[in-house]
This record gives sequence, C-alpha cells and structure tokens, in this order.
Amino acid sequence: MVTHVPAEPHGDERAALLAFAEAQRGGIRRAVLGLTEQQAAEHPCASELSLSGLVKHAAEAELNWLRMAQQKPNDKVRTEDTWAEGFRLVEGETIQGVLAFWDDVRRETEEFIRTVPSLDDTFPLPPVPWFPKDGVVSMRWLVLHLIEEFALPQALKEQGVPP
Repeated sequence: MVTHVPAEPHGDERAALLAFAEAQRGGIRRAVLGLTEQQAAEHPCASELSLSGLVKHAAEAELNWLRMAQQKPNDKVRTEDTWAEGFRLVEGETIQGVLAFWDDVRRETEEFIRTVPSLDDTFPLPPVPWFPKDGVVSMRWLVLHLIEEFALPQALKEQGVPP
C-alpha cells in the first residue's frame, strides 16, 4: 500500500521526522491488519520471525531507544535469557495487546521529541561492543534511527530473511 507523508508546517523539523517515523510504523502495523492471532504468528519462511514478533520487536526497540534518550531504566529490557521473547508473543500476549503497547510507546516518544529543548541535544550510547566507545547521538539521530528500524525490509534483513 502506497502511503503519502503529509508536509509538515513550514520549518517544523520535529513534525517532519515524527511524520516519517509514523509512516514507517504504519507499514508494520498494516501487515497484521485483518489477520488472526494464528496467522500473525506463522513463520512463512525459514526465519523464526513472524509478523506478530516483528510488531513486538519494533515496539520494544522503540521503547529501548526512548529510555536511552530519556536516560531512564527500561522495564522491558531483554537479557540473554529473554532475548528470543522479544521476537515472538509469549503466553498471555496478543497482537492487539502488543499494538496497544506500541501506541503507548509512540505517544511517549512523540511527546518526548516534541518537548526536548533541541534536536541537537545528545544522549550516551550504552557500553556495548556494537557502539563506539563513549558514543553519543542526537535526538535527531534517534528519530532517524527509528525510521530506519521501522523500514520493513531492514527489519526482515536483520532476522536473516532474504530480500
């Protein structure tokens, strides 16, 4: 489905970035429209990733980046033991529940980005091997990275699904 991202009010960079992030979120969300829980949980290719798992991963990834930017603890942080649960629904979870959770995260992200003093403000990256030592990124980078995270082909590539 083709989407059109409406133009932002003149000079409102935050609105433009958030509109593109929402357009990418919408692409993932539309992938599960009209599917049953079972259909959304199917593995249509060699990967273990399902559409419902992709939605959950995107929601949790957004929350993780938001908490890093806010410099607050993330109550949904994954450990080595729970990492795989971030890519599939577990007992008691439904696709509707995950979508509602993502709506809450989206609202919090948008409120945070709209209220930070500047998109040039920065936050530190965690000390993990895949980030540069003592790395920092801007709020602008955060929103651009979320757009990248939500780009469906990128998300599938990360899970080893061929193009």
